[in-house]
Amino acid sequence: MSIRQRLPFIPVLLALILAGTVSGATRTAIPELPARLTDQEFWRLTADLSEPNGAFRSENLLSNEMAFAVLLPEALSRTKPGGVYMGVGPEQNFTYIAGMKPRMAFITDVRRGNLHVLLMYKALFELSANRVEFVSRLFTKPRPATLTAASSVAEIMDTYWEVTTGDEKAFAANLDAVLNHLTKTHALPLDAEDRDGVSRAYRAFYAYGPGMNYSATTSLGPLSGGNAATYRDLMKQTDGNGKALTYLASEALFGVVKDLFSKNLIVPLVGNFSGPKTIRAIGDYVRAKGATVTAFYLSSVEPYLRRDGTQPVFCANAATLPITEASIFIRTGAGASMPVPAGTPAVRIGSYQNGAVGPMLNGCGAPATSSRQSAVQRAPLALR
Repeated sequence: MSIRQRLPFIPVLLALILAGTVSGATRTAIPELPARLTDQEFWRLTADLSEPNGAFRSENLLSNEMAFAVLLPEALSRTKPGGVYMGVGPEQNFTYIAGMKPRMAFITDVRRGNLHVLLMYKALFELSANRVEFVSRLFTKPRPATLTAASSVAEIMDTYWEVTTGDEKAFAANLDAVLNHLTKTHALPLDAEDRDGVSRAYRAFYAYGPGMNYSATTSLGPLSGGNAATYRDLMKQTDGNGKALTYLASEALFGVVKDLFSKNLIVPLVGNFSGPKTIRAIGDYVRAKGATVTAFYLSSVEPYLRRDGTQPVFCANAATLPITEASIFIRTGAGASMPVPAGTPAVRIGSYQNGAVGPMLNGCGAPATSSRQSAVQRAPLALR
């Protein structure tokens, strides 16, 4: 074949190459969840998706839910890693996140104070190399030489229970490290109110120590509910076989949460579940990234929404979320009871110990109301 005869094939070859290039560009342009967020993107999401600060009857510096033995195994059996997790409240979210291993998490609470608590946790997770160091920083207690990366969560919490809390100088140094990490390392533009909120939250953990319970406040008043679960109790939760369940149960579980925080992929938001913006805005963001919500942890928020007459608004908001047949609600507290697995350790009376896991049915799957009902509510979904 002559050169003249071969020339007509050159445009065809170029066209095929260009088509392959365009096809590759198209493939890489498919939206997906970010592998990490820059500090600017992280704070922009927090600001843009949030609603104005609201109020609740308690500060909820930590949970009172001794329900992981009931809820966590069921939740994990119904979900796969890689989706988006949504939640409310403080530390209990970390255990669900550690187990489910989402690509990204949004934690929404009506109070900006919860955002301050989560920013405190963000700094502490990122500054700490392991669980032992994390608990040391959380309560400003010197690290015992007897604890190692191999220590169980029970050993860690029981040991720190006996360790004397550091002095004011030690707390001030730790607080400086937290605030510097947020405002200098991450360059988050925290105003004076936000910096004060983080400081007040951290001082509460310092003042109360691992004996703090649900009644702890940033005003540092005396604890009530003497039989309520302490931080130590909450972290030591196990299943019926004695397997530790919480995010401090192993270095691997702790590492899941630490990694997501370090990549700015746990995003704290201010918003009312029945508000006009935040829940829908999360859905819009997740949908635009071609992703779906794997799980939405509701805690016991819904009874308060029903009391206020705003439950239908929340249901309408939740119905806009991008979901699959496997997407679940996780509920705790009254009106969401289910059988407690045999062998589950007795819990403290003053703590929630029940709940239900069920699909997101038309935005509001009805909670189980009888201890005889199944843990999983099977019903068709309204997919969007």
